[in-house]
Amino acid sequence: MASLTVRALRRLAALALGVGLLLFLPARTIHYWQGWLYLLVFTGSSLLLTLYLLRKDPALLRRRMSGGPTAEREPTQKLIMLFASIGFVALLVVPALDHRFGWSAVPACVALLGDTLVAIAFCGIFLVYRENTFTSATIELAQDHRVISTGPYAIVRHPMYAFGSLFLLGTPLALGSYWGLAPFAATMPVLIWRLVDEERFLTQRLPGYTDYQRRVPYRLIPRVW
Repeated sequence: MASLTVRALRRLAALALGVGLLLFLPARTIHYWQGWLYLLVFTGSSLLLTLYLLRKDPALLRRRMSGGPTAEREPTQKLIMLFASIGFVALLVVPALDHRFGWSAVPACVALLGDTLVAIAFCGIFLVYRENTFTSATIELAQDHRVISTGPYAIVRHPMYAFGSLFLLGTPLALGSYWGLAPFAATMPVLIWRLVDEERFLTQRLPGYTDYQRRVPYRLIPRVW
């Protein structure tokens, strides 16, 4: 457990540093309150989730720490995760450039709304983690994997993607950029591509998933899709 704690906290520190560099280097200034507030919300929420998993579900934390293009087994998912990673970087860099060059005039209340959406997204992700110990950063079946149909999974089949979409939407707004919505719009099809491919995988390999699809017809947004 001690080793996992050290690795998890180091990984989180590296992530926070990476996000900070992607924000403040392109902005060419540290006088970027939207960037500092976003970094605080992002890092603080990630830390709380990490501490929760260390205490309640270290096995899930280990699975969540293994992600990205190189962790995927199928070539399609490697490509999807590569595009998703590029999209996330763009979600940070474009708003930072927007701040530097003054492309957008975003009111402070809109930036605070964006931070609120990011915080809500993290709360939703917490609910997903609490309900589903099989949540992984890669598309795979864990040992004794079974269909989860309670909590947020009783509303949509992919609540992790739903809250992830909310996080992606809130990020450019929190960073004070309307231009940052362009990478968000470009990243959403990639997210949907991954979702559809994951459904194909689960339908073929997870017993009971087809019945679950019938009981919960909506993938991402209730009464929409």
